Parts: sequence; C-alpha cells; structure tokens
Amino acid sequence: MSVRAVTKPSHSSRPAAVSLPSAHIVILAILLPVVIGSWMDGRGPDRQANAASAPPTGNVAPPTPPPALPTRNTIKAPVRPGDNLSLIFKRHGMHDRDLQLLLASGPLGNRLAAIFPGHEIEFDHDDEHNLLRLMYRPGQLETLEFQRVGDRFEGSTVMAEPDDVRRSQHAIIEHSLFAATKALGLHDRFAVRLADLFQWDIDFILDIRKGDEFHVLYNERLIDDQFIDYGDILAAEFVNQGRSYKVVRYADDSGTVGYYAPDGTSARKAFLRAPVDFTRISSNFNMQRVHPLWKSTMPHRGIDYAAPTGTRVKAASDGTVTTVSQNAASGKYIVIRHGERYQTKYLHLSRFASNLAPGKRVQQGQTIGYVGATGWATGPHLHYEFLVDGVHKNPRTVRLPPTTPIAAESQANFIASTRPLLEELEQRKASPQVALLDPTR
Repeated sequence: MSVRAVTKPSHSSRPAAVSLPSAHIVILAILLPVVIGSWMDGRGPDRQANAASAPPTGNVAPPTPPPALPTRNTIKAPVRPGDNLSLIFKRHGMHDRDLQLLLASGPLGNRLAAIFPGHEIEFDHDDEHNLLRLMYRPGQLETLEFQRVGDRFEGSTVMAEPDDVRRSQHAIIEHSLFAATKALGLHDRFAVRLADLFQWDIDFILDIRKGDEFHVLYNERLIDDQFIDYGDILAAEFVNQGRSYKVVRYADDSGTVGYYAPDGTSARKAFLRAPVDFTRISSNFNMQRVHPLWKSTMPHRGIDYAAPTGTRVKAASDGTVTTVSQNAASGKYIVIRHGERYQTKYLHLSRFASNLAPGKRVQQGQTIGYVGATGWATGPHLHYEFLVDGVHKNPRTVRLPPTTPIAAESQANFIASTRPLLEELEQRKASPQVALLDPTR
C-alpha cells in the first residue's frame, strides 16, 4: 500500500512584490506628483527659450552687428558781406544737391535765399559732406532749423522767450528829449515811444524847455542777460514847463491795451496836435499875415510845418476822406471829415498815399500823403487847417475833444491793475535804474 505525501507551502516562500506596508504607499503618493511637476517645468517654454538664446556652439555664425551711425561734423559759418548760401556751401565743401533740397523744403526754405551779414549758419555733415542738419538765426529771437529725413529736409522754427527785466530812468532835459535819452544810453526809438505817449498834450518840438524832466518805468527784454529790445513802457511822468503829465499802461478784459491818466482818462486824444514830424513852424496861424509871394494881407488859416520833401503826413484823427484833389493855390491836398463837427485839411503835398480816395475811412496816425511844395509854396512844408463847425481854429491852441474814459463798471479793475505801477514809479524816483525781474513772469 502506497502513501501520498502532501506538502503545505510556508509564508517565507511567497513572492516579495505581492504586498507593501501601508505607510510606504502614502509617502509614494505624496512624492510622485512633485517629481513629475519638476520634470515638466524643465520642459516648459521658458526653459526652451533659454536654450534657444544660448550662445551658438560649434560652427554657427555670430549675428551681424548693426551699422555704425554716421560721423557728425559741426561747422559754424559766419555770413560775410556779399555772401549767399551757395558761396558758404562751396567754401565748406558741401554738395549743391543738398542746397537745392534745402531751398525746395517749403516756405522756411525760401527764407534761406536772403541771409544777412553778421548772422551765423550752423550745419552738421557726415564724412562725405552730406548735409544732416542746418540752423540759421535771422534774428535774436528766431531760429530756423532743417533736419534731413531721407532724401529731403524738414524745416521748423523755434522762438526764444526773452526775460522781461523791470527798469526805471530819470532825466532832466538840457536841450531836447532825444539828447536826454541818448545821455542815458537809450536808443532814439525809445525817445519816440515816450514822446508818443504824451503827444496829445505836449509838442516836443515847440513846447520843450530846459529843466523839463521825465521819469519812466519800463521793461527791457533779455536773452542770456543780453539786451534784445525794449519791452512795454508801464508808467511814465513828464514835467513840461512846470506841469506834470502822467500815463499808465492798462489792458482791459478783452486784451485791448491803452495808456491812461491815473483817473482813467485816456491819454490818447481825439486829434493829434501835429500830423507830421516837422523841423520847425515856418508860418503860424495868423488872420493878418502878409503872403510871402503876393506881398499882400491874406489870412493864414492854418499852420505851416516845415519838413523835408517826402516826410509822411498822418491823419490827425479817425475820419472819412472827402477830397483828394489838386489846384493852383493848394497844390495836392486832402480834406478829412471827423464826425459832424470837425474837419482837417492837408495842403502842398508831393503825393498821396496809395489807395486813398474820397469815401475811404482812415485811422488816427495813418499815412495819407507826403510833404511837398506843390501849389503856392516857397519850400517843402505841410499847411494844416483845423475847422470846428466850419470855422477855422488855431491847431496849436484849439481845445481838443477827449476820448471815452474807462467805463464806470471797469474802474475798480483799472485801479487794481494800475495803482501798483504808479506806486512803483513814485518809489523809483529816488533810485532809478534799478533792475528787477518782472514779478509777473
């Protein structure tokens, strides 16, 4: 009898991978996403971009460097007497073609056709003398600049903004206003502007006396501390034969500028005392005058102002021209009506202003003709007549009608604006010629 042996497997004989402790499974579940995420980050676009931007290795050629900028050479060329832009270009080896492109660049380019001695032209060019930029200063305030853009030039203009510097001056007159201002180092045009402010009250040819004086507060215009021009006259006082006249500058709400007495009365009267810049009065208003040509008593119903032929004659006031004509006695003459009551006449002219005709409106100070000796005249002069209601009056002594004063509703603003200027004028009488930067700028 045979016996089968049955053998039972033991625990030590089972495969090792059949099961793991539960703690190991937890750790593996935590670490696995971290490892996978880190690996994916290394494959991301930033990593790939860094790899693409890495320096080439092996036989890869380096990139081509950008072209070098053209060398700029700057030249400052003074404009000599007789110069033009073509001569300056040739003197410095510049190309004619660039000159033509400049002149064809528009209205600003056209201005380069007229340059003046004493000015300066600055330009930049490359090593082949191709023009890159040009600057021209036709005046102390203006600069024209032309920049190359491809095969053409673009022009622009730059205006410098000067500083206004407050100044004051005082002078006692020995001979004339012009001599007094010249002694202060002021230009004649400043004297003309000062006289214009008082021309309705003072005849600066006949009324000035030794010992007359003036005080004036004004601005000078400077750039980099260099004098450019005179600015506005802000306030002034003129003492003529012991009588004081004051004016102050005022701009109303609309921006209209005028000069007024401290009480708001306009310094500008309805009529000029003399409608011409004359050298002397050759014949006064005289109803019993003996005529120099006919040697008989003939009333002289106006004033003769002697002046060189061609001196401009101005309209004494706003008005309408009624006559532009010529006859044997008066020569070439003009008649102007000013409203209903006033009329002025201008005789012995050499010629009339262009476009002057009956019916034309003229403004005070506008040129209407020129001094001459036409008609019954012994020399060049203006015969000027002034009529009120058809009656001749002496132009030098007739009471002139005033202009409209500051309106009542504007008086407060006028006083607030002008009082500081008048007070400063008074303060500076003791110490004129003190310069201060304009506090309003």
